[in-house]
Amino acid sequence: MDKRNEIFKLLSTNLKKIMDSSKVDFEQMQELRIRINEPFIMIADRKETFVTGEGKLSLDDGEAYIVTHVDIKEMLEFISSYSLYAYEDEIRQGFITVQGGHRIGLAGKVVLENGKIKNVKHISFINIRVSHQVKGCSEKLIKYIVDQKQICHTLIISPPRCGKTTLLRDMIRNISNGGEGRPGISVGVVDERSEIGACYRGIPQNDLGIRTDILDCCPKVDGMMMLIRSMSPGVIAVDEIGSREDIDALEYVMNCGCKIIATVHGNSIDDIKNKPVLRRLVEEKIFERYIVLSNQEKTGHVQSIFDERGVQLFGD
Repeated sequence: MDKRNEIFKLLSTNLKKIMDSSKVDFEQMQELRIRINEPFIMIADRKETFVTGEGKLSLDDGEAYIVTHVDIKEMLEFISSYSLYAYEDEIRQGFITVQGGHRIGLAGKVVLENGKIKNVKHISFINIRVSHQVKGCSEKLIKYIVDQKQICHTLIISPPRCGKTTLLRDMIRNISNGGEGRPGISVGVVDERSEIGACYRGIPQNDLGIRTDILDCCPKVDGMMMLIRSMSPGVIAVDEIGSREDIDALEYVMNCGCKIIATVHGNSIDDIKNKPVLRRLVEEKIFERYIVLSNQEKTGHVQSIFDERGVQLFGD
């Protein structure tokens, strides 16, 4: 099933008609924002536009189709196959992953029990994040993260929406499958927000390689420990590190002889140094390679690659 059909299955009757009338390239689409009593918004190629009732794209919010209660109600029925209760665990985390790997963010009234989130009800806000896998985007970079036939501890530094998860995903696939003169390695993935493998009913919708094991919707710290104890990975991959607990878990994994591929929000190595929790990663040369992304030319543009000493191996 192609992206268009996968997304159409989730839309309300009205929104389906609107999108059917549009000339949108679903390969460029990144998000659809559906908020009750608010304009229908689409983000494509990193640009936000409003969608009119006739399916036209506009920069004027006054021309946009206004999302109704019926739209939200129908979409929740379609997303959950008419059983929101069956998806209670996912909803508690704020999202549902559907066929094709697309992630549906949900927001509304949070119900607490003993100080913990029990459920989300009166859902009035939906964000469809369209899944995109770019196979081969890491091909030219692999040689920079291999030293003496060993994968280097690698940190991908990137501002939001610059393709870090897309690059990480393909790097996992590449390491897992192996390549010319490079054997495949077992990779363990802790997919805390179900974005890397985008598992649907336990099956990854993205290709992460033939030697990859995934812990879906699992906290990073717990997941890294579980993988080390049970799956004997040669490499562990995680997205968006940042807490002190994350750093402690990374060091534990490294001390076990396992390599780490991770991502973090930032604009440069200096930016990472300015964050107290992350500064030690750089100062103590814990990571051996740093890949810095930017969106200056296009999403996922590799600006530079450095080794642990700060020597530039690749870059503008």
